[in-house]
Amino acid sequence: MRLRATWAAVLIGAALCLFNATGRDPHNLFFFMFSVPVWIAAMFTDIHKVSVEWMYVLTILAYAGLGFLIDLGVARLRYPPKQ
Repeated sequence: MRLRATWAAVLIGAALCLFNATGRDPHNLFFFMFSVPVWIAAMFTDIHKVSVEWMYVLTILAYAGLGFLIDLGVARLRYPPKQ
């Protein structure tokens, strides 16, 4: 398994976090829209009390997990188990 989707997803997650960290994201719109850990944190606590750095790490890990699931699915389609 080459993990192409995993690396692509990690790069997308990192780009999202870097875009937010530079201050170019008006009112954190894109970060709140595309970061699943922020959605979950917003459901359970006040989002202003959560560490931004921790949300960046969790966002990149969430994107990596999604990419890994895609790679796993592609590998199962390409190389089905032999019987």
